[in-house]
Amino acid sequence: MKVKNISVLGCTGSIGVSTLEVVRQFPDRFRVVALAAGHNIVLLRQQIDAFKPLLVSVFDESLADRLNESFAPGIYKPLIAFGAEGYERVASHPEAEMLVSAMVGAAGLLPTLAAIEAGKNLALANKETLVIAGEIVMNLAVRKGIRILPVDSEHSAIFQSLQGNHRNALKRILLTASGGPFFRRSSEELAAVTPEEALRHPNWSMGRKITIDSATLMNKGLEVIEAHWLFGVPVDRIDVHIHPESIVHSMVEYIDGSVIAQMGIPDMKIPIAYALAYPERLPVEGPPVDFFHLEKLSFYPPDEERFPCLRLAYEACRRGSTYPAVLNAANEVAVNAFLEKQIGFSSISRLIEAVMKVHQPPAALDLDAVVMADEWARHEALKIMAEF
Repeated sequence: MKVKNISVLGCTGSIGVSTLEVVRQFPDRFRVVALAAGHNIVLLRQQIDAFKPLLVSVFDESLADRLNESFAPGIYKPLIAFGAEGYERVASHPEAEMLVSAMVGAAGLLPTLAAIEAGKNLALANKETLVIAGEIVMNLAVRKGIRILPVDSEHSAIFQSLQGNHRNALKRILLTASGGPFFRRSSEELAAVTPEEALRHPNWSMGRKITIDSATLMNKGLEVIEAHWLFGVPVDRIDVHIHPESIVHSMVEYIDGSVIAQMGIPDMKIPIAYALAYPERLPVEGPPVDFFHLEKLSFYPPDEERFPCLRLAYEACRRGSTYPAVLNAANEVAVNAFLEKQIGFSSISRLIEAVMKVHQPPAALDLDAVVMADEWARHEALKIMAEF
């Protein structure tokens, strides 16, 4: 059995850690050749000892120096890089066959593009890559002949539910969402939500930024845009269903009325393993769904009045051009400000909407335009936030 060589962007985040747990469970199937982290060099150091990558990269030169100093003479040490160039080197490592793109936010775009340019298949968890530059990314993937396999549980579910069926028979994508911790809260109660409350997701263990996005439903909005590009489906044929049990990870409806769903416990190792081993399935460790003890599987429509981030994401996708990039950048600024207690929970959507209202899209869409829109939106969000 051939061993697949992989690189991991975002190896110390929740998806990266889960990816390495899958690798650890199947050492005869996967080999880690390169790792990229942000600031958590303590965990990265442990991962280096465990997986012996050839190359690692961290956020900046000072972290690279600290990491380098942690190796005693005679101890295995990989090449150590840093910054944007280091991340692109990890993504395009010559021995890697697949990149697990799991960095959070817009920072994942350029290294992911570098991987595609280098002909690497993608296990994509960085949804922002497709949100802000979906047309560019998908066109490049087609030209390079590489496969993009979704890692998000919802998009993996859609991908699995589409297997063996003709795309022209597809009617709708039914994207499920847990609803986050505040699904039943009133607008008045939402205004008083604290970062500590918002970080307590009822079902999933995720990073801080994604957990806040789940609470505002922005995460689901970004996933709508991602699904639009991944599966080539018009945004108006992608419907969000709130599903608090998080057992049905998403569904596909066909023109004959059939609905096919993918179900499972909320465990990211399942879609990660599917992406890594596709088209095979691996015997991932974990408890099965206990259907006899499930009281119900419930579904509700999302309330875009109480959770306007979802509406804003649909609006950005319909407008196209650089609006999704602006949406994403403003959201990253707003979420960080909320976590730092600079703005309230309800101000996240207000700030994003204010930035989108004053955006002027470029005449033509290319990578430079996307990067400039991202930078403009961050600056504009900070300027508007100062007036709140």
